[in-house]
This record gives sequence, structure tokens and C-alpha cells, in this order.
Amino acid sequence: MGGGMTVEGTIRLGDLAAGPVRRRLKPDAQTRAALAARLGLEALPELEADLEVRPWMDGCEVVGGFDGKVTQVCGVSLEPFTQTVSGDIDLRLAPEGSPHLPADLTVGGEIEVSLDTPDPPEPLEGDTIDLMVILGEHLALAIDPFPKRPDAVFEWSPETEDASPFAALRALKKSPE
Repeated sequence: MGGGMTVEGTIRLGDLAAGPVRRRLKPDAQTRAALAARLGLEALPELEADLEVRPWMDGCEVVGGFDGKVTQVCGVSLEPFTQTVSGDIDLRLAPEGSPHLPADLTVGGEIEVSLDTPDPPEPLEGDTIDLMVILGEHLALAIDPFPKRPDAVFEWSPETEDASPFAALRALKKSPE
């Protein structure tokens, strides 16, 4: 069965009736390449996650962590380099229409952010939890948006000449026509 870990990476809400389900995701090269392209990475040489999906209210919670290696282009030297990336996943999902989902915030509502309380549950479309999608979203948040090689040094020295907006006009005025 090609195309990565689609079977092992999905769990139906009903599967949790027997208790928590543990999954180790280790996407194949093709799946990692597609994820790297979607996230704007040069490459994604390694990615692995250990997740547990357990029943929560009328939905589920997904907890665990991931480790991997990402290849990005350095913003200073413009050379590709590889660095490790890791993160934790702690997410609650509730089916659409659940009373446990936050009220609709699109009509002028505000989200109150607190580091002490867990994030509100996110809506689950249908009854299938796609762990690869969840892993991809959390990987995207863990990637450095301004990658810089550890040994890259940005050197800049301002021009000592007059740098005012009128310097260019003076230079034009001095040049013979």
C-alpha cells in the first residue's frame, strides 16, 4: 500500500471505545518529501512521532511528541543546512456540533489566551483523526521561520557617505549632461 502511512496514521473515533490507541508515525521518503514541499523546506530527512489518542468528553485528545531533521536555506549565507527539530503535541478534538467546542468566535468574539489553561478543543470533521495532518501542523509551528546556520555571520557596514534621501539627487545634479 503506497503513499505513506495513511492507514496507520488515521484512527476512527469509534476505535477509542476500547481505550487509548498508541501510534508511532515514521513517514516514508515520499511522504516526507511532500510534507517538506508543503512547508517550504529544502528537505525533511527524518521525522518520527510517538502519539497516544485517548477518549476525551465526546471527542479525543492526542498527546505525544515528535523529533526530526529539517533542511532549510540559511537566511544569511543562502546555503542549505540541516538542523534537528522537535515538539510536543497536546491537542483536544471534539466532533462538530459538540457542546465542548468554543462558541463561534467569528462574530466579534475574542479568544482569551492563558498559558495556565489548555487550548480549547478543535473541531473534528467527520469521525476520522488524521495523525499525519496533526503532525504536519505541529511540525510547521516548530520550524524556525528565519533559519540561520549556527556558523553564519551577518556582516554589514554602513556607507560612510551621506545616506540621506537627497544624496542621490545631489549625485545626479553633479554629473554633467
